Amino acid sequence: MKKYLFTVLLLFILISCSENENRKVAGKYIVDDLHKKIEINEIPQRVITLAPNLTELLFEIGQGEKIIGNTTYCNYPDSAKSIAKVADLLSVNNEKIIALNPDLIFITAEGNSRSDYEKLTELGFKVFVSNPRHYNGIKKTLKDMGEIFHIELKADQLIKDWDKRLEIVKKNHDLLVNNSVMFLISTSPIFTVGQKSFIHQILTYAGLINITADSKVSYPMFTREEVLVRNPDYILLYETNNNDVNNILRIYPEWNTISAIVNDRVFFINADIYSRPGPRFVEAVENLNKLVLSK
Repeated sequence: MKKYLFTVLLLFILISCSENENRKVAGKYIVDDLHKKIEINEIPQRVITLAPNLTELLFEIGQGEKIIGNTTYCNYPDSAKSIAKVADLLSVNNEKIIALNPDLIFITAEGNSRSDYEKLTELGFKVFVSNPRHYNGIKKTLKDMGEIFHIELKADQLIKDWDKRLEIVKKNHDLLVNNSVMFLISTSPIFTVGQKSFIHQILTYAGLINITADSKVSYPMFTREEVLVRNPDYILLYETNNNDVNNILRIYPEWNTISAIVNDRVFFINADIYSRPGPRFVEAVENLNKLVLSK
């Protein structure tokens, strides 16, 4: 009988501790990417994300059901599409946010405006700013989320899994020695990616040499002549309704001598996967590595 009572008591204690962990994080401060201290006294249950990559990261870490509002561009995973939309690319609907009354709002330093941040904080909301400019920045945001929601071990395990997958890709780098790539954000005018862009890291992690890596601007503009001189082995563009290399040659007919075009190495890729500094960074690296190795 005593053994039975002890077992019941132990079970009660464990359940109570578990419930407490799901609610309280006493006196905890999380430092965001603006170096601001965000006090987290209770684990947030009602969250708004004002950028697609933040929505994806929260779903990745298993907290997607706590998102009560996001943006019109939050389309992954599928369940993110049905969440109330409180912002688009240009504006944030503060009235909707007030009505939803979130415990915490996640925003990005690049994707959201300073005025939106200031307005939300003036309204009394807790706002966490993320600024993942590279792979380590993505990992930091995930670790921050792990601390906020008291699931640090899960965040650490996800990061270990990402690192392992990237190590597997790295083993293929020897097969791509001196293979160069140009990532075209835009064809007219010609905008590419510089060393400060996280897309640059996707290229290098996949084993390629970014021909515009010498630019210190995140998204530098190049001339048609510069592209011709640098002669990339691969060209990447965002996919459209008409993925045809001839569309490029109509604008720049002299590019028909570029190695990427001569060898049929022009690839149209998914913009969402490559343009969002979130959990699909690793997927982008893996996909690109397989893509270039197939050619």
